[in-house]
Amino acid sequence: MSDPAYAILQATPSASVYNALRTGAGLGAKTEEAARRGLPGSLFAVQILHRGEPIGMGRVIGDGGCFYQVVDIAVLPAHQGKGLGKRIMREIMDYLDANVPPGGYVSLIADGRAQELYARFGFELTAPAGVGMAWRPGTARPPG
Repeated sequence: MSDPAYAILQATPSASVYNALRTGAGLGAKTEEAARRGLPGSLFAVQILHRGEPIGMGRVIGDGGCFYQVVDIAVLPAHQGKGLGKRIMREIMDYLDANVPPGGYVSLIADGRAQELYARFGFELTAPAGVGMAWRPGTARPPG
């Protein structure tokens, strides 16, 4: 990312910027309420600006001690293929290197070919020892 039109901003995006980047990058929007409630809980956030406009982002969430999760890695399609996802991950890794204590656990969910990017930063597949699982509000739950 040597193009001077691009700049790094270590700051949590607003809910509107967050959703614009998510939808623009194909991740899908969160509700305004979810974004408004969740974004202030970011442990770390980085944005890539192009001529002052946000075109990429990434965040770290978690409890600040035991567990960390890398989320919301997004770059708008018009700016992909320029090493910006790697730049976001370098910023995140610098944060993790400086802040995760011994015994801390850092995870992420890699969609599609994104696992190739994350592998470059030392992330490894957890399967078959562990697999990612999710629950979403409003889905039916079996009696348990």
